[in-house]
Formats: sequence, structure tokens, C-alpha cells
Amino acid sequence: MAEQEQQRVLILVTSGPSTPARCAAPFHTATLLACLDAEVTLYLTGEATELARPGVAEQLFPEANGQPVIHFIRQAKQMGARLLLCRKPPLPGQTKPADQPLIPEVDDYGSGGEMAAMILEYERVLSL
Repeated sequence: MAEQEQQRVLILVTSGPSTPARCAAPFHTATLLACLDAEVTLYLTGEATELARPGVAEQLFPEANGQPVIHFIRQAKQMGARLLLCRKPPLPGQTKPADQPLIPEVDDYGSGGEMAAMILEYERVLSL
């Protein structure tokens, strides 16, 4: 049997502090896919860019008495997922992400053009 090529998966993360119950799912899904040897990139955009600010993901709980969102981010990173942050603030009133400190789990900034290219190039694209 021929060796199967590693699939690339892009997960567009759009949920943030206003919807804490939805915040763990993208990172949990990334962890599972990485465990199956997929190359996973998480792209934080929209309100999800807030998760990259120190203290936010540590204080955000998807379930009462459950783990904070940072736990799920770290699990995905430990399995090899890449975490990109949208370079421009998409919501009115947000500070520009480049002007604020970031959690160490963020690998790099991404532009809208880079996101569009990934959407066209990757085998799977999820939006959570």
C-alpha cells in the first residue's frame, strides 16, 4: 500500500469571549486531527483574535467547572497545530493585534491574502 500524503486542514476560528461555549471546539478538533497525522493550522479571526490576548483564554470556560480555553489551545499546540492570528482588527473598537502582547502559543500573524490562499490550497477547511 502506498504511503498516504499528509492532509492539510485549516480551521478558521471565529468564536470568542461572547460565546465561551463554542471556544473549545476548534482547538479540540485540531488536536484530534493532529493525532491522525493531519497538518493543522488554526487561524484566529474576528472575535477569536481576543483569545490571543494574555489572560483572556485563561479566564474563559466553555463549561462550568471545566477546563479554560487555554487548556484546549495548549493541547492543540502540543500535538503540532500551528496558530495564526489575523493581522488586522476585524471588529470596531478592537485594538490592532500587533499593538498588544500575545500568548506564547501564537506562531505568527496572517494576512487576509494568506488566509484566502490557504482556503484554496488546503484539502479541508472548517469554520468554528
